[in-house]
Amino acid sequence: MDEDQRLGMLHGVAGMYAATIVRAIQQEYPNDLRHPMTGPDERPTPREIHPAFYGCYDWHSCVEMHWALVRLLRQAPDPLSAGDVREVLDEHLTAEALVTEAAYFANHPSFKRPYGWGWALMLAHELSTWDDPDARRWSANVCPLADTITELFVAWLPRATYPSREGAHANSAFGLARALLFARVRAVDGDHRLLDAIGEAAGRWYGNDTDYPVGWEPSGTDFLSPALTEAELMSEMLGPAAFSDWFDRFLPRLADSTPAALLEPAVVSDPTDGQIAHLHGLNLYRAYAYQRLAERLPAGDQRGRVLRDAVGRHADASLPAVCGSDYMVEHWLACYAVLLLTAAQPGSIDAGIE
Repeated sequence: MDEDQRLGMLHGVAGMYAATIVRAIQQEYPNDLRHPMTGPDERPTPREIHPAFYGCYDWHSCVEMHWALVRLLRQAPDPLSAGDVREVLDEHLTAEALVTEAAYFANHPSFKRPYGWGWALMLAHELSTWDDPDARRWSANVCPLADTITELFVAWLPRATYPSREGAHANSAFGLARALLFARVRAVDGDHRLLDAIGEAAGRWYGNDTDYPVGWEPSGTDFLSPALTEAELMSEMLGPAAFSDWFDRFLPRLADSTPAALLEPAVVSDPTDGQIAHLHGLNLYRAYAYQRLAERLPAGDQRGRVLRDAVGRHADASLPAVCGSDYMVEHWLACYAVLLLTAAQPGSIDAGIE
């Protein structure tokens, strides 16, 4: 799927995606609050403790869907009802609401670590780099949350002896990859702490990985590929030649289309089952990761051809599920479709681990 194809698809679905996201981020219930209770009288509602991100069934989904909505508004505004979208963002991304969101982490410092943290910084970056009057206001409001999560990342990463290599929210590599864009901008502005912490952790956790057991994927509830999240992160932390060598050691049989399990779409047998429905996200994340990794390999590299061949199969398998399916899919999947179709990417960074 080349850039023209992605953009064509994006403009065809942007309005439908935006409508789905707007409904989801305003839907407070059902809600998986994940709030530790300190006593029998503590019974907060989602909107009380998360006034910006109370919808979409859970906090991390709401944050990532706000990113997707901003990304759509920025990349494909014509098909959208832009006034309605901006009105909803104005209601959610207020200074007061975001101060409350940031303050929540004072008593819950590991809340949504690292998945929700990474998406929150993706949202902050998307807003801060958009030359738009509304975006500048929303960006200023998001700053307290971004600052808080930056400090939490910087404090946590040196203490995290081992990474999580699962295919869901705790996956370490995915959270770091989502935080990279924000970390790079902070480094340009003179604060290198987050970028340095990400680089150090990536090298320590993944630099010596070889012959990854990718044939074990997927697990039944994956929406991320443990192998591809790690490879995506390392593709951004290493220069092209160093990454090509690392990738060859990491997946030594990829040029022969092995293992097949990594390259064939996951089967979603029941989209109404929230855990099984995760596999739709896996298909779309894989398609995005294949694209990113292929771009980082030398021209003519057989591994790049293998990866590119798999993009369309995975996109075709799960893009139709983004809208009009069960809420257990609709409350989050549009984010992964937007990630794929807009090719939102961290981009190479100067401070690598070579």
